[in-house]
Amino acid sequence: MDYFLTEEQQFMKEVAHELAEKRFRPVSAYYDETGEFPWPEVQAMAEADLFRVFIPEQYGGMDNGTPIMNMCVVTEELSKVDAGIALAFAATGLGAFPILIAGTEEQKQRWLPRIADGASLAAFALTEPNAGSDAAAVQTRAVEDGDYFVINGTKQWITNGGEAEIYTVFTLTDPERGPRGFSCFVVEKGTEGFTFGKKENKMGIRASATRELIFQDCRVPKENMLGKRGTGFITAMKTFDLSRPGVAAQAVGIAAGALELAVNYSRERVQFGQPISAHQGLRFMLADMAMKVESARALVYSVARWIDSNPDEKITAYSAMAKCYASDVAMQVTTDAVQVFGGYGYMKEYPVEKMMRDAKITQIYEGTNQIQRDEIGRGLIAEAARKR
Repeated sequence: MDYFLTEEQQFMKEVAHELAEKRFRPVSAYYDETGEFPWPEVQAMAEADLFRVFIPEQYGGMDNGTPIMNMCVVTEELSKVDAGIALAFAATGLGAFPILIAGTEEQKQRWLPRIADGASLAAFALTEPNAGSDAAAVQTRAVEDGDYFVINGTKQWITNGGEAEIYTVFTLTDPERGPRGFSCFVVEKGTEGFTFGKKENKMGIRASATRELIFQDCRVPKENMLGKRGTGFITAMKTFDLSRPGVAAQAVGIAAGALELAVNYSRERVQFGQPISAHQGLRFMLADMAMKVESARALVYSVARWIDSNPDEKITAYSAMAKCYASDVAMQVTTDAVQVFGGYGYMKEYPVEKMMRDAKITQIYEGTNQIQRDEIGRGLIAEAARKR
């Protein structure tokens, strides 16, 4: 289908496709097995200017007003081959959004060109051991001390953790104010008192680094605060509104990649003297997979375009719909792809079992799908109340 991509977006898609096929596919199984961070592939993404697509032109980027759609197009194409390697790109977008949302002109000039160049990856640090779905339960503290804030606490399951240079970190500056006591800081790798915990050994997206961030009397200059004191929670929620379509695009990419492999395998695998694609039951299965992928892509692209075109609208429920639906589709389609491959699909020699493992996290991070459904329901009720 023609999703009416602009000439620039079509070029981004083609570049991402070629990069994924030539650079990701030959090494995908290696990174999945070893869990190493794919720095050569990250460098290739930087050389292809992919990190520029969600950064405005005045900060060295290529975005001319459609950052979310750009990010979705590239994320989907990369994730068709390897969602773990692609996450170095997507998670950098997540880490950059708080700067784009709440940063001053000086702060944007300071950090965004480095991200656009691919010279520095970024990471988003909100989750803690006791603050996952309940983001307001954050306990990491930042205490004012002269021209600095001193941060103490631990962040957990941070994508790009230990590899990124730029971290947008959410802390409590005024605990007595609850969610209104949150503030956001940029903390750079190498800052005294800022270290990393163990690298997590994950079920899927194993090429992506996930680590703890540990802050022990970490002194951060006041000028590193994004937005006004106490607005950090609002910045975090606005970030999720912008970033969840990116998770959705990752999920669509995983599902689309698995579908393509399943269709090709069905034409090659011979049983009972004919390709298994000759069996109507299997064709029905592929048809259901294809309908789910196309409907998920249509929703994700529509939401992305709407966000880009209506930056001042309340977008939480629609962003949640895209993330929730696409990630459920990814889990369903990759499970069916394994079934199409039969016993071979369960073996690591074939990539569909990896895609099934990779798909699962899209239902969990940046808000579980149960949280997404709650957001959607709240949005429906609020809209009904507004109309009365």
